[in-house]
Amino acid sequence: MDRELFVYIDGEYYPKSQAKISVYDHGLLYGDGVFEGIRAYNGVVFKLKEHIDRLYRSAHAIMLQIPVSKEEMIKIVLETLRRNQLKDAYIRLVVTRGVGDLGLDPRKCQKPTIIVITDTIALHKGEAKEKGITAMLTWVKRDPVDATTHEIKSLNYLNSILAKIEANINGVDEAICLDKNGYICEGVAENIFIVKNGRIYTPPSYSGALPGITAEAVKELAKSLGYEVVEKNITPYELFTADEVFFTGTAAEIVPVREINKRQIGNGKPGPITRRLMEEFPKLVQDPKHGVPIYQ
Repeated sequence: MDRELFVYIDGEYYPKSQAKISVYDHGLLYGDGVFEGIRAYNGVVFKLKEHIDRLYRSAHAIMLQIPVSKEEMIKIVLETLRRNQLKDAYIRLVVTRGVGDLGLDPRKCQKPTIIVITDTIALHKGEAKEKGITAMLTWVKRDPVDATTHEIKSLNYLNSILAKIEANINGVDEAICLDKNGYICEGVAENIFIVKNGRIYTPPSYSGALPGITAEAVKELAKSLGYEVVEKNITPYELFTADEVFFTGTAAEIVPVREINKRQIGNGKPGPITRRLMEEFPKLVQDPKHGVPIYQ
Protein backbone atom coordinates (compact mmCIF):
# COMPACT_ATOMS: atom_id res chain seq x y z
CA MET A 1 0.00 0.00 0.00
CA ASP A 2 1.67 3.20 -1.24
CA ARG A 3 -0.71 5.75 0.22
CA GLU A 4 -0.44 6.67 3.88
CA LEU A 5 -3.28 5.55 6.10
CA PHE A 6 -5.23 7.97 8.27
CA VAL A 7 -5.64 7.55 12.03
CA TYR A 8 -8.59 9.02 13.94
CA ILE A 9 -7.69 10.87 17.16
CA ASP A 10 -10.34 12.85 19.04
CA GLY A 11 -12.36 14.06 16.09
CA GLU A 12 -9.52 14.57 13.62
CA TYR A 13 -7.90 12.35 10.98
CA TYR A 14 -4.11 12.39 10.83
CA PRO A 15 -1.70 10.68 8.40
CA LYS A 16 -0.14 7.69 10.15
CA SER A 17 3.26 9.41 10.36
CA GLN A 18 1.70 12.39 12.15
CA ALA A 19 -0.67 10.55 14.49
CA LYS A 20 0.50 11.39 18.02
CA ILE A 21 -0.78 11.70 21.58
CA SER A 22 0.62 13.50 24.61
CA VAL A 23 3.37 11.88 26.68
CA TYR A 24 1.19 12.88 29.64
CA ASP A 25 -1.66 10.65 28.47
CA HIS A 26 -2.41 8.13 31.22
CA GLY A 27 -2.84 5.40 28.62
CA LEU A 28 0.92 5.68 28.07
CA LEU A 29 1.96 6.50 31.62
CA TYR A 30 -0.14 3.89 33.41
CA GLY A 31 -1.85 1.65 30.86
CA ASP A 32 -5.08 3.31 31.98
CA GLY A 33 -7.56 2.65 29.23
CA VAL A 34 -9.40 0.01 27.23
CA PHE A 35 -9.29 -1.22 23.68
CA GLU A 36 -10.79 -3.54 21.07
CA GLY A 37 -9.28 -5.41 18.16
CA ILE A 38 -11.85 -5.78 15.36
CA ARG A 39 -11.76 -7.30 11.87
CA ALA A 40 -13.36 -6.30 8.59
CA TYR A 41 -13.82 -8.94 5.92
CA ASN A 42 -14.79 -8.07 2.36
CA GLY A 43 -16.56 -4.89 3.40
CA VAL A 44 -18.25 -6.25 6.53
CA VAL A 45 -17.00 -5.35 10.02
CA PHE A 46 -17.44 -8.63 11.87
CA LYS A 47 -19.38 -8.39 15.14
CA LEU A 48 -18.80 -4.62 15.31
CA LYS A 49 -21.72 -3.97 17.66
CA GLU A 50 -20.58 -6.76 19.98
CA HIS A 51 -17.06 -5.31 20.09
CA ILE A 52 -18.41 -1.85 20.85
CA ASP A 53 -20.59 -3.26 23.63
CA ARG A 54 -17.55 -4.99 25.16
CA LEU A 55 -15.49 -1.80 24.92
CA TYR A 56 -18.11 0.09 26.90
CA ARG A 57 -18.41 -2.72 29.46
CA SER A 58 -14.64 -2.63 30.00
CA ALA A 59 -14.75 1.16 30.32
CA HIS A 60 -17.62 0.96 32.81
CA ALA A 61 -15.68 -1.53 34.95
CA ILE A 62 -12.75 0.90 35.29
CA MET A 63 -15.05 3.93 35.68
CA LEU A 64 -13.97 5.47 32.38
CA GLN A 65 -16.75 7.55 30.81
CA ILE A 66 -16.42 7.35 27.02
CA PRO A 67 -17.46 10.80 25.71
CA VAL A 68 -19.38 9.56 22.65
CA SER A 69 -22.33 7.22 22.31
CA LYS A 70 -22.02 3.65 21.02
CA GLU A 71 -23.81 4.69 17.83
CA GLU A 72 -21.35 7.54 17.25
CA MET A 73 -18.40 5.23 17.92
CA ILE A 74 -19.66 2.83 15.26
CA LYS A 75 -19.87 5.73 12.79
CA ILE A 76 -16.29 6.78 13.64
CA VAL A 77 -14.96 3.26 12.97
CA LEU A 78 -16.80 3.00 9.66
CA GLU A 79 -15.71 6.47 8.53
CA THR A 80 -12.06 5.68 9.32
CA LEU A 81 -12.28 2.56 7.17
CA ARG A 82 -13.88 4.54 4.34
CA ARG A 83 -11.24 7.26 4.45
CA ASN A 84 -8.57 4.57 4.17
CA GLN A 85 -10.51 2.81 1.38
CA LEU A 86 -10.32 -0.49 3.23
CA LYS A 87 -12.61 -3.50 2.85
CA ASP A 88 -10.38 -6.02 4.63
CA ALA A 89 -8.71 -4.63 7.73
CA TYR A 90 -7.70 -4.98 11.35
CA ILE A 91 -9.16 -2.19 13.48
CA ARG A 92 -7.61 -1.11 16.77
CA LEU A 93 -10.02 1.03 18.79
CA VAL A 94 -8.43 2.59 21.88
CA VAL A 95 -9.89 4.78 24.63
CA THR A 96 -7.45 6.08 27.25
CA ARG A 97 -8.13 7.99 30.45
CA GLY A 98 -6.64 11.00 28.68
CA VAL A 99 -4.04 13.62 29.46
CA GLY A 100 -3.26 14.13 33.16
CA ASP A 101 -0.25 14.88 35.30
CA LEU A 102 2.57 12.62 36.48
CA GLY A 103 0.45 11.33 39.36
CA LEU A 104 -1.81 8.36 38.78
CA ASP A 105 -5.01 9.98 40.08
CA PRO A 106 -7.51 9.60 37.21
CA ARG A 107 -9.39 12.69 38.40
CA LYS A 108 -6.57 14.76 36.91
CA CYS A 109 -7.52 13.55 33.41
CA GLN A 110 -10.12 15.93 32.07
CA LYS A 111 -11.11 14.12 28.87
CA PRO A 112 -10.55 10.58 27.52
CA THR A 113 -8.55 10.12 24.31
CA ILE A 114 -10.21 8.16 21.48
CA ILE A 115 -8.02 6.56 18.80
CA VAL A 116 -9.07 4.46 15.80
CA ILE A 117 -6.37 2.72 13.73
CA THR A 118 -7.32 0.75 10.62
CA ASP A 119 -4.56 -1.34 9.10
CA THR A 120 -3.66 -4.97 8.47
CA ILE A 121 -2.38 -7.68 10.79
CA ALA A 122 -0.79 -11.08 10.24
CA LEU A 123 -0.29 -13.49 13.13
CA HIS A 124 -0.51 -17.22 12.47
CA LYS A 125 -0.93 -17.60 8.72
CA GLY A 126 -0.24 -20.13 5.98
CA GLU A 127 1.86 -23.00 7.32
CA ALA A 128 0.78 -22.37 10.92
CA LYS A 129 -2.84 -22.89 9.94
CA GLU A 130 -1.98 -25.99 7.91
CA LYS A 131 0.40 -27.72 10.30
CA GLY A 132 -0.56 -26.22 13.63
CA ILE A 133 1.59 -24.26 16.06
CA THR A 134 3.63 -25.14 19.14
CA ALA A 135 2.85 -23.86 22.63
CA MET A 136 3.90 -24.15 26.26
CA LEU A 137 2.44 -23.63 29.71
CA THR A 138 4.03 -20.52 31.18
CA TRP A 139 4.98 -19.70 34.76
CA VAL A 140 3.06 -16.44 34.34
CA LYS A 141 -0.35 -16.93 35.95
CA ARG A 142 -3.35 -15.02 34.68
CA ASP A 143 -4.26 -12.14 36.97
CA PRO A 144 -7.17 -13.34 39.16
CA VAL A 145 -10.70 -12.01 38.89
CA ASP A 146 -10.22 -9.95 42.07
CA ALA A 147 -7.18 -8.16 40.61
CA THR A 148 -6.50 -6.72 37.14
CA THR A 149 -8.69 -9.38 35.60
CA HIS A 150 -8.44 -10.05 31.88
CA GLU A 151 -12.22 -9.95 31.74
CA ILE A 152 -11.50 -6.23 31.27
CA LYS A 153 -9.78 -5.62 27.93
CA SER A 154 -7.44 -2.98 29.32
CA LEU A 155 -4.31 -1.37 27.89
CA ASN A 156 -2.14 -3.18 30.46
CA TYR A 157 -0.97 -6.39 28.74
CA LEU A 158 2.24 -6.86 30.72
CA ASN A 159 0.91 -10.18 32.04
CA SER A 160 0.59 -11.45 28.47
CA ILE A 161 3.86 -9.90 27.34
CA LEU A 162 5.81 -11.71 30.06
CA ALA A 163 4.27 -15.00 28.95
CA LYS A 164 5.03 -14.23 25.30
CA ILE A 165 8.66 -13.45 26.19
CA GLU A 166 8.97 -16.88 27.79
CA ALA A 167 7.48 -18.53 24.71
CA ASN A 168 9.98 -16.66 22.52
CA ILE A 169 12.92 -17.67 24.71
CA ASN A 170 11.86 -21.32 24.54
CA GLY A 171 11.37 -21.28 20.79
CA VAL A 172 7.64 -21.99 20.71
CA ASP A 173 4.90 -20.07 18.94
CA GLU A 174 2.59 -19.33 21.84
CA ALA A 175 2.20 -19.47 25.62
CA ILE A 176 -0.77 -20.79 27.60
CA CYS A 177 -1.59 -19.17 30.94
CA LEU A 178 -3.05 -20.97 33.95
CA ASP A 179 -5.32 -19.40 36.54
CA LYS A 180 -4.24 -19.14 40.19
CA ASN A 181 -5.69 -22.61 40.87
CA GLY A 182 -3.65 -24.25 38.12
CA TYR A 183 -6.45 -24.69 35.57
CA ILE A 184 -6.05 -23.71 31.92
CA CYS A 185 -7.13 -20.11 31.35
CA GLU A 186 -6.20 -18.85 27.86
CA GLY A 187 -3.34 -18.00 25.52
CA VAL A 188 -1.56 -14.65 25.71
CA ALA A 189 -4.14 -13.05 23.43
CA GLU A 190 -6.44 -15.90 22.45
CA ASN A 191 -9.11 -18.11 23.95
CA ILE A 192 -8.40 -21.84 24.00
CA PHE A 193 -10.47 -24.92 23.17
CA ILE A 194 -9.78 -28.64 23.39
CA VAL A 195 -11.54 -31.55 21.68
CA LYS A 196 -11.95 -34.94 23.36
CA ASN A 197 -14.03 -37.82 22.01
CA GLY A 198 -15.87 -35.53 19.60
CA ARG A 199 -16.86 -33.01 22.26
CA ILE A 200 -15.46 -29.45 22.49
CA TYR A 201 -14.40 -27.98 25.83
CA THR A 202 -13.32 -24.47 26.81
CA PRO A 203 -12.53 -22.82 30.16
CA PRO A 204 -15.49 -21.20 31.94
CA SER A 205 -16.11 -17.48 31.92
CA TYR A 206 -15.25 -17.20 35.63
CA SER A 207 -11.66 -18.34 34.96
CA GLY A 208 -10.62 -14.73 34.42
CA ALA A 209 -10.11 -15.11 30.67
CA LEU A 210 -11.38 -12.45 28.30
CA PRO A 211 -14.93 -13.29 27.10
CA GLY A 212 -13.87 -13.63 23.48
CA ILE A 213 -16.18 -12.44 20.73
CA THR A 214 -14.53 -14.74 18.19
CA ALA A 215 -14.65 -17.54 20.78
CA GLU A 216 -18.39 -17.00 21.21
CA ALA A 217 -18.88 -17.00 17.44
CA VAL A 218 -16.92 -20.25 17.15
CA LYS A 219 -19.03 -21.82 19.91
CA GLU A 220 -22.20 -20.95 18.01
CA LEU A 221 -20.68 -22.16 14.76
CA ALA A 222 -19.70 -25.47 16.37
CA LYS A 223 -23.20 -25.95 17.78
CA SER A 224 -24.74 -25.22 14.38
CA LEU A 225 -22.54 -27.97 12.93
CA GLY A 226 -23.81 -30.44 15.52
CA TYR A 227 -20.96 -30.40 18.03
CA GLU A 228 -21.50 -30.19 21.76
CA VAL A 229 -19.60 -27.34 23.45
CA VAL A 230 -19.00 -27.54 27.20
CA GLU A 231 -17.52 -24.91 29.53
CA LYS A 232 -15.49 -26.55 32.30
CA ASN A 233 -12.24 -26.29 34.22
CA ILE A 234 -9.49 -27.91 32.14
CA THR A 235 -6.38 -29.36 33.77
CA PRO A 236 -2.92 -29.48 32.18
CA TYR A 237 -3.33 -33.28 31.95
CA GLU A 238 -6.54 -32.86 29.95
CA LEU A 239 -4.77 -30.37 27.71
CA PHE A 240 -1.83 -32.71 27.04
CA THR A 241 -4.09 -35.69 26.34
CA ALA A 242 -6.68 -33.87 24.19
CA ASP A 243 -7.45 -35.14 20.70
CA GLU A 244 -7.29 -31.58 19.35
CA VAL A 245 -6.43 -28.13 20.69
CA PHE A 246 -7.03 -24.79 19.02
CA PHE A 247 -6.91 -21.07 19.79
CA THR A 248 -9.43 -18.43 18.73
CA GLY A 249 -9.11 -14.67 18.54
CA THR A 250 -9.92 -11.66 16.39
CA ALA A 251 -6.41 -11.45 14.97
CA ALA A 252 -5.63 -15.18 15.15
CA GLU A 253 -9.06 -16.38 13.94
CA ILE A 254 -8.81 -20.17 14.47
CA VAL A 255 -5.33 -21.67 14.94
CA PRO A 256 -4.67 -25.38 15.60
CA VAL A 257 -2.04 -26.43 18.16
CA ARG A 258 0.07 -29.50 17.39
CA GLU A 259 2.39 -29.58 20.41
CA ILE A 260 2.34 -28.32 24.01
CA ASN A 261 5.39 -28.57 26.30
CA LYS A 262 6.91 -31.05 23.84
CA ARG A 263 3.82 -33.30 24.10
CA GLN A 264 2.27 -34.09 20.75
CA ILE A 265 -1.43 -33.25 20.58
CA GLY A 266 -3.48 -36.00 18.97
CA ASN A 267 -1.67 -37.20 15.86
CA GLY A 268 0.38 -34.00 15.64
CA LYS A 269 -1.80 -32.50 12.92
CA PRO A 270 -4.89 -30.27 12.93
CA GLY A 271 -7.81 -32.54 13.81
CA PRO A 272 -11.03 -33.03 11.85
CA ILE A 273 -13.21 -30.83 14.08
CA THR A 274 -10.68 -27.98 14.04
CA ARG A 275 -10.39 -28.26 10.27
CA ARG A 276 -14.17 -28.22 9.85
CA LEU A 277 -14.45 -25.06 11.94
CA MET A 278 -11.61 -23.44 9.98
CA GLU A 279 -13.39 -24.25 6.72
CA GLU A 280 -16.71 -22.78 7.86
CA PHE A 281 -15.37 -19.72 9.67
CA PRO A 282 -14.65 -17.60 6.53
CA LYS A 283 -18.29 -17.99 5.47
CA LEU A 284 -19.42 -16.78 8.88
CA VAL A 285 -17.32 -13.62 9.03
CA GLN A 286 -18.37 -12.37 5.60
CA ASP A 287 -22.08 -12.81 6.24
CA PRO A 288 -23.64 -9.31 6.60
CA LYS A 289 -26.00 -10.57 9.31
CA HIS A 290 -22.99 -11.09 11.58
CA GLY A 291 -21.54 -7.62 11.13
CA VAL A 292 -21.96 -4.08 9.87
CA PRO A 293 -21.30 -3.17 6.21
CA ILE A 294 -18.66 -0.45 5.72
CA TYR A 295 -20.31 0.94 2.60
CA GLN A 296 -24.08 1.25 2.86
